[in-house]
Amino acid sequence: MKKNLQILSLLLMISVGAFAQKDEIKIAQAYFDKGKSEEALATLKKIEYLIVNASDDDKSNFFYLKGNVCKDLATKNIDATNNFTMASGAYQDVLLYENDSHNYKYAAKANLALKDLKSKLVDGAFNDYKAGKFKESAAKSYEVYLFDKKDTLNLLNAATSSSTGKDYAAAVKYYEQLRKINYTGKGVIYYATNKKTKVEEAFVSMSARESNVKEGLYEKPRNVFPPSKRAEILSSLAFCCLEINDYAGAEKYYNEELQIEPNCVDCYINLSYVKMQLKKALMDQMAALGNSPKETQEYDKLNAQKDEIVKSAIPYLKKALTIEPKNPDAIKSLLGIYRSLDMTNEYNALKNGM
Repeated sequence: MKKNLQILSLLLMISVGAFAQKDEIKIAQAYFDKGKSEEALATLKKIEYLIVNASDDDKSNFFYLKGNVCKDLATKNIDATNNFTMASGAYQDVLLYENDSHNYKYAAKANLALKDLKSKLVDGAFNDYKAGKFKESAAKSYEVYLFDKKDTLNLLNAATSSSTGKDYAAAVKYYEQLRKINYTGKGVIYYATNKKTKVEEAFVSMSARESNVKEGLYEKPRNVFPPSKRAEILSSLAFCCLEINDYAGAEKYYNEELQIEPNCVDCYINLSYVKMQLKKALMDQMAALGNSPKETQEYDKLNAQKDEIVKSAIPYLKKALTIEPKNPDAIKSLLGIYRSLDMTNEYNALKNGM
């Protein structure tokens, strides 16, 4: 008898909880219908932990409403990136649960909402970039990439926005992902001419360009199919590494770029620059040493290492001059190295050959 009472009590609790979920969903829907999306989201969050045990119908109602609420908040630029992420996740949960239950109540609408969400994210990233909000633009572009990983252009946009905004650590993260997936940039660049400035500009998507053309702001749309961007990705990675003092990373990526473009003069010059930065790091260590016998011995050891590092830059600069004999940067750097190492004959030969 006691066991039966316990079971009855549990069933009553489940039943009451189910009714409470339905009521909260109705309250959230009412808030949303009145344009009070923040209140709607707060209401939904109170019962989200219960939804896993809800009926299939309640799950569909909950996640479709959550998707709509979060999408509305994101569109209003309220914590846009986070709400776009939650909206995308909610709509995908609708598809997941309805596929499992074979009760397709909102599946078609959720699919349409996801497509619209992607379009709004792309347009939002473009508008943020134009407004100089590079961090926000990168976050939205990356969110689109996570949503649709086949559309790798959005990952490139995230990297470019981060680099432009001088968030080099984030840029390295995005460029490294591009390198790992062997991104080549095969695709389309969407151009149109600004009617006011008469300057041709690139758009992040066809929809972004079309909306501006329809508004009468741009004209003469055209598509361009660019060459491979593998070398460009590696060059950007190396540059960002230099900006955050990751010289080992920069050296790695410049060497990888040379495997693609063996005659890249800038790569050779930049590799010599990396060596000079490593030399600078050793000189800082040397400057911090005192005059004790032990420290003097350490100084001599570091000084010898410094000279070897400087010497290791010479082949890069010579290679650059083999490809481009009159390159002023390579000549200037090599003269400086010869002078610092007291390589008088080499210095005079290069100087006289100018």
